[in-house]
Amino acid sequence: MRASRLVSILLLLQTRGRMTAQDLAERLEVSVRTIYRDVESLHSAGIPLYGDAGPRGGYQLLDGYRTRLTGLTTDEAESLFLAGLPGPAAELGLGAVVTAAQLKLMAALPVELRDRAGRIQERFHLDAPTWYRDPEPVTHLPAVADAVWNERPIQVRYRRWKAPQEVQRRLEPYGLVIKAGRWYLVARSGSDVRTYRVSQILDLHPLPGRFARPGDFDLSAYWQAYLAEFEERLRWGEAVVRLSPRGVERLELVMTPGVVAAARATATPDGEGWTRVTVPIESIEHALGEFLRLGTDVEVLSPAELRDGLAATVAELAGRYGR
Repeated sequence: MRASRLVSILLLLQTRGRMTAQDLAERLEVSVRTIYRDVESLHSAGIPLYGDAGPRGGYQLLDGYRTRLTGLTTDEAESLFLAGLPGPAAELGLGAVVTAAQLKLMAALPVELRDRAGRIQERFHLDAPTWYRDPEPVTHLPAVADAVWNERPIQVRYRRWKAPQEVQRRLEPYGLVIKAGRWYLVARSGSDVRTYRVSQILDLHPLPGRFARPGDFDLSAYWQAYLAEFEERLRWGEAVVRLSPRGVERLELVMTPGVVAAARATATPDGEGWTRVTVPIESIEHALGEFLRLGTDVEVLSPAELRDGLAATVAELAGRYGR
């Protein structure tokens, strides 16, 4: 651990130039006293490192000195695919590994490329999860990731939406997918490949032995097909509605991309300044809540069950708030 920290100090000074002991301590998450001891060790090892006191002081390598200790470890090289996802990397237990890999890459770059890479890191940031949602607890994510990587079967107790809600499953994990901040496990159960939400795994036990992951299994292709099938299952039926001019503008803010695309494809002006559209709906109950978000900017024409449901809800609200 200490050897790794000494290398990190060298790489930080090589890529950033002058840094104070406090800066180094905060970056490496150690005390300032530890940095002082590490610097003394580097001096003893013959590293041309000097420090200046005062407000503009700090440690710096002699001009022209460059360490060659920039080789990536196996874990660091594998973690580079998560370099743009600091949150997921941390959830997988690879946060420190990703940071070390990025630092080594920066140290190995020529000065002009290093400056450009630094500007990109300073000016662009990826935040994958959606708004207004607390992070999901993924207690078993490290164990799931280990099973995926080492091709080891697992026994899980899983909570699903339909009865019976809690089930036992023997799984052969093929891969992990993160979608809108949520982790999903793609695994074989029996003869089928299925998708499981990692946060819904209640218990997990590794099983002995290994399984043979199919060589032709394409995780990305599977996920795209799964999404297409999932969206198709959501289309329980269709609704014909009228939208006010403001409703057309607000549609993109309150509805899913699939509904917005369908509305644009079927939009027909009705001669009264409103627009008639046909959109897919998941269910009457779900559509009721969705269309209520548009308030007076929407009128449902069909199906009758949805129209009646909206009328009953509005009447109840009027009775509750009316004088």
